[in-house]
Amino acid sequence: MTKYELKKIFSRTGGRAALVLLFVLVGITCLFAANLSWIDENGEPKTGPAAIALLREERKAWAGELNEERLRAVIAENRRIRETPEARSENVREENIAFGWQQGIQEIRDLLNCSYAEGFRSHDYYRADSLTEEDAASFYENRVRLLKEWLADEAKDQFSEREKAYLIRQYETIPTPFSYDYVTGWRQLFEYAPTVVMLTMLVLGYLTAGIFSCEFAWKSDAVFFASIYGRDKAVLAKLKAGFLMVSFVYFAAFLLYTAVVLAYLGADGWNLAVQVDWGSWKCFYHITVWQKYLLILLGGYLGCLFLAFLSMLVSARTRSAVPAVMVPVLLIFLPSFLSNIDSLVVSRIISLLPDQLLQIGKALDYFQLYLIGTKVLGAVPILLTVYTVLTAVLPPVIYREYRRKEIS
Repeated sequence: MTKYELKKIFSRTGGRAALVLLFVLVGITCLFAANLSWIDENGEPKTGPAAIALLREERKAWAGELNEERLRAVIAENRRIRETPEARSENVREENIAFGWQQGIQEIRDLLNCSYAEGFRSHDYYRADSLTEEDAASFYENRVRLLKEWLADEAKDQFSEREKAYLIRQYETIPTPFSYDYVTGWRQLFEYAPTVVMLTMLVLGYLTAGIFSCEFAWKSDAVFFASIYGRDKAVLAKLKAGFLMVSFVYFAAFLLYTAVVLAYLGADGWNLAVQVDWGSWKCFYHITVWQKYLLILLGGYLGCLFLAFLSMLVSARTRSAVPAVMVPVLLIFLPSFLSNIDSLVVSRIISLLPDQLLQIGKALDYFQLYLIGTKVLGAVPILLTVYTVLTAVLPPVIYREYRRKEIS
């Protein structure tokens, strides 16, 4: 029966077209993620595997413990480059040549801009150019100092004292010094991962919407429910088909995206702290790059599974695929409109909506905290716990709803 239900999904022209469209879009996303270049000695951008290999080689030359000695060396190298005639020139080609010399230290330079920023939420791309070797000693201290200043001033009414203490403790207890390695592949992977997950969910929403409504659309519900297993095993077969289809399509799309991007850009730096990627410099979770990837992979899967089951429930209740298709769309895009409301309560509610599971890599960088009893938790562990429970509850609800349907 399960095989028959799967066959019904993929035998339709619309179902096959949706799958083809999904993998075409995943391929396009891979191209965007891999769109990097290396600047040669003449200031000319080069692309392709050879160029990426040269970029990786230059950045791996600075790999190792990001201690004061290495930071002083990076600051000195950055200053040396900035003082060259090419860097001071107004000629675009010569500026590109100087930028090419800077490619090896670019990722560490971005971290310097974060650490020595004027404020916790400010960013100046040229901040590293004004540093001296003596500034290297305060690299990790600055991270904690900027957080404390922000919590005492701009965010003083945003968090309770217990929450402020939690954030400070998270910053102070993270093991330092960090280790550095080439992490460009993972950074690009994380940047476009939400796009892949959301595209997959939209296609899955279309595919699952008709599982429980097709008999009503085909006017064959009387035959379906009158059959010997129409109200038990046949309903379970629909649930199994939905689960297997979501699992296969999601992992096929996301793992294909992962394989292409990391095969092209490299998977170095998988065991580093996520804060080594300057985009996650402010992250208060103590996790590695590899652990962040697993959270994105499994969080996206949980989000897709929950929304797919919810779509199936709407389909079973309304006997129509149209409202079922709209459920994932509304839950994915509605939060972007609600985010315009300037309210801490609304912001905390938005951070627990299911769309956050589809972009959990970004959720890791948000400062959304919740006090449960005496324990302070970030949004991510709450999301994973709550939606695991809800996802487990939905199939029995769908089963009960559909098997009790009256024949039209």
